[in-house]
Amino acid sequence: MTTSPTIERPRPTGRPNGRPTAHRPGNQQASAALSRFPVPVERAALAGLLVGTAALYLWGLGESGWANSFYSAAAQAGAESWKAFFFGASDAAGSITVDKTPLALWPMALSVKLFGLSSWSILVPQALEGVGAVWLLHETVRRTTGSAAAGLLAGAVLALTPVAVLMFRFNNPDAMLVLLLVGSAYATLRATEGRHPVRWLALGGALVGLAFLAKMLQAFLVLPALVLTYLLCAAAVPLAKRVLHLLVAFGAMLAAGAWWVAIVALWPASDRPYIGGSQTNSILELTLGYNGFGRLTGEETGSVGGGGGWGETGLLRLFGSDVGSQVAWLIPAAMILGAGALWFGRRDHSVRAGVVLWLGWGAVTGLTFSLMAGIFHAYYTVALAPAIAACIGIGATVLWRHRDSLVASALMAGAAAFTATWTFALLGRTDWQPWLRYVVLVVGLVTALALFVVRHMPHKVGVAVAAAALIAALAGPTAYSLATAATPHTGSIPSAGPASTGGFGGPGGAPIMGGGPTTGGGANAGGLLNGSTSSDALDALLAEDASSYTWVAAAVGSNSAAGYQLATELPVMAIGGFNGSDPSPTLAQFQDYVANGEIHWFIASDGGFGGGPNASGSTSSDIATWVADNFSAQTVDGVTVYDLSAGAQQ
Repeated sequence: MTTSPTIERPRPTGRPNGRPTAHRPGNQQASAALSRFPVPVERAALAGLLVGTAALYLWGLGESGWANSFYSAAAQAGAESWKAFFFGASDAAGSITVDKTPLALWPMALSVKLFGLSSWSILVPQALEGVGAVWLLHETVRRTTGSAAAGLLAGAVLALTPVAVLMFRFNNPDAMLVLLLVGSAYATLRATEGRHPVRWLALGGALVGLAFLAKMLQAFLVLPALVLTYLLCAAAVPLAKRVLHLLVAFGAMLAAGAWWVAIVALWPASDRPYIGGSQTNSILELTLGYNGFGRLTGEETGSVGGGGGWGETGLLRLFGSDVGSQVAWLIPAAMILGAGALWFGRRDHSVRAGVVLWLGWGAVTGLTFSLMAGIFHAYYTVALAPAIAACIGIGATVLWRHRDSLVASALMAGAAAFTATWTFALLGRTDWQPWLRYVVLVVGLVTALALFVVRHMPHKVGVAVAAAALIAALAGPTAYSLATAATPHTGSIPSAGPASTGGFGGPGGAPIMGGGPTTGGGANAGGLLNGSTSSDALDALLAEDASSYTWVAAAVGSNSAAGYQLATELPVMAIGGFNGSDPSPTLAQFQDYVANGEIHWFIASDGGFGGGPNASGSTSSDIATWVADNFSAQTVDGVTVYDLSAGAQQ
């Protein structure tokens, strides 16, 4: 009889030859069982994780329509025009950009160019980015611990975090951001091993730079953790060289992230789109102001709100009613297990480096989200999910290896009991599936008691107890993740969880937001957070003699313009950008466009939000007033439009 071969995974250490720096105490049979799987079993388990993740992220994806119409319109524009692609313009004629750097748009635009415009061509790239992030985290944690089981656990926790399911099924920039930042963590930990550290650290820096091109300064929240990890844990490299290597990584980050900013800053403003989100047509203002320090202070010029308008700040913000069910299910367990792994794995170079990185990532990102006074949405917390998942995977594995210790078993029991109690509280915030909270509480507390005395149990019984504890811990987020995948999400502020739990603007954060492709029926002009919807009659009107105009229509606000553009696949000018508050175009510029016959129709807005698009004295308000005073209105399927062709120069 032959047996399946087994493999010893490389044990990354501070020594160049890869030899372990310390012996691991504890139950050696258990350690071997956790660290080694037969090759076919390990491959099958990883394949199962990735296939299951892909199924979760792709299941019913098209039901979300255009998802966030703001970004979908930019993806459609990028598929039509390489200039719009490069700058991230909202329309193919290049009137104004989205209020982010455009890297996250590029895969969507290329997909639309290859496969045509549809919900699937826009949303599938994010789902694949999510699968890639799960795989990268698995590889990172597996290498850190030498345990395939640890990698699988970390990957599963990330895949089943509700806000991760939400964002990997959506077309916001967060999916690309998470993928690149997990890659930067992997590269940094490889650098601490001592083999080719400069190459790996430069790669990590470059990935952070690319993450900046996906979501600007949020990418830099991981930098303290990456820098600290390399300084403290690259034991095979002298301290002076570590500092030099970090400078090289900093240069790589600048090269990967600053090139686009430099090109945009130097490009003649008259020959590129207006920089959406800025008040002075400046990419540096957008980077440092509206999408930078303004998010921390609440001083976002051009925003429609801030400060208290985005929820109460404080150390408990992540556990509040708006955020808790999105990401906080396993935060207490991650803190407990991560701290335990830091102590019990202190003599293991690889574990120590991994825990320092992931705890640092979670601490800096979590505190920033908790205390920032500016624009904050619950879905931002997807950036916490990899750190939580990694701490769970590493911590559970390290403490299990040391379960003969009373302290280790007590920490595992405490994590299980805390998670069961916290899940009971989170599930109790709604009336959705009330039976689940009691099952989780009972199973979680029973397994917590068993984990406390697991060192006295036979190995197989202990494994069964640990498995039951993990199932109980993951039951809540898994249920919410499945419900998230089953709920369509559209608009600018989606929310994870069952539709009945509600969210910003409607159940699941979706239903009152604009939708996807429509045919026939009524239409609406959309608004700040919801995309417009068109109709057959309105589409026909906008497409009439379209080749004679640069823009077939103009509308106040990017979401108001987006639905019509997606329905017709023709350029629609977004006056004022996302908030409708950017001074683009000015009234004089708009009047020139009309006089030159470049805009056919003006579509009236249904109303503003918080003083943005329709604020008295704003550029967009002045334009809307001038149109209403000088052109005749007509109504098509409930939408008011003005024919501007009469204003063209003769």
